[in-house]
Amino acid sequence: MPLIVHTADIHLDSPLAGLPEYEGAPHDAVHLATRRAFTNIVDLAIDKNADMLIIAGDLYDGELRDINTALFLCSELARLRRAEVEVVIAHGNHDAESVITRRLPLPAGVRTLPTRKPGTETFADLGIAIHGQGYPSREVLTDLSSAYPKPIEGLLNIGVLHTALTGRDGHAPYAPCSQGALAARGYDYWALGHVHTADVIGEDPWIVFPGCPQGRSLRECGPKGVMVIETDGDRVISVEAHAVDVVRWADVTVEVAGAAERDDALALVRQVLADVLPAADGRVLACRVVVEGACDAHRSLGAYPARLTDEIRALALDVGAGQIWVAGVLCTTRPHVVAGDLNARRDPIARLLVDARAAAADTEQFAERIPAITELAGLMPPGTLGDAGPTDPQWLTDRVAGAERLLMGRLAGIEAI
Repeated sequence: MPLIVHTADIHLDSPLAGLPEYEGAPHDAVHLATRRAFTNIVDLAIDKNADMLIIAGDLYDGELRDINTALFLCSELARLRRAEVEVVIAHGNHDAESVITRRLPLPAGVRTLPTRKPGTETFADLGIAIHGQGYPSREVLTDLSSAYPKPIEGLLNIGVLHTALTGRDGHAPYAPCSQGALAARGYDYWALGHVHTADVIGEDPWIVFPGCPQGRSLRECGPKGVMVIETDGDRVISVEAHAVDVVRWADVTVEVAGAAERDDALALVRQVLADVLPAADGRVLACRVVVEGACDAHRSLGAYPARLTDEIRALALDVGAGQIWVAGVLCTTRPHVVAGDLNARRDPIARLLVDARAAAADTEQFAERIPAITELAGLMPPGTLGDAGPTDPQWLTDRVAGAERLLMGRLAGIEAI
């Protein structure tokens, strides 16, 4: 009953994005997180007496900038081979044959699937046939699977493919194909890569994305790991996800509705951070803290965003004992005021709120202002305004709301410290 570990999208030595430097942040624990996650994969395979590790593309993140990355890989693969674990590797778009020009010889017995046309690697003693093709170049826009070999009767047939299937948000449409087309090949399991979220597409046959083993930004929240496949002869009997990440990304939402004072809101933040930390299972928690809700503390919280960020990072250092890295803080609180109350008032602050909210709700006005806003945005330092831009209506709405919070706090005389 061979046991197989299926992984992909390791992006070895790729840095984690969106973790600004600040004193006390867990730098050492996060350093080379993707490398440590790969070590966890090797440990898992050895501890479970796995017979095979399949890597379905993007082992590297691109051209090798440091040969030590390759030396580390060779060392870990050698550990697997000493434990008699077979290793099969397919190149993906990030580590395509044309991209990685500097290579080191891999340990004896490590098999790499061909890149010019599909091929088959047979493991007679395990009763397994691996069919697949790696990427010869970064962009592969044809259906590679259509030319995969026929299954070998009497063996467990596994297809390895780096693909976006019929398309996935956030992923280039490489090696396009359909679930039906893969199923029609007659294989028992499809070991896919490229999509960073774990997903079991089908079970008859098994068509599986393991997701990336280490999240690299807030776009990759939640547990990350590999798939462990139990087999019986030429059948797959179970597929189970196993977490191997060393840094767990999360959006942490703190509802501060009813907080009368700033300290009340911060106490709620402290409690939520203490509550969510155990969900990281001993890993570093890299998070964005979103503070939301209608409260009397609204003006104070929104007046100076940098001050609020520093305060929450200080709370995280206390609560997390070096296990929480606050990537950012987003304050979306609002005052205890409804539109009708505002319209009945005549003071300048009420009129400012009414005008700001009317502008945010008028998409035609926004459209008219896009050229001017785009010009202004172009003068800002890179990364200041986030991933979206002035042509995105939600981006504009969020910026108006943020400006409202800041102005309301400062007009109320809230002072920075």
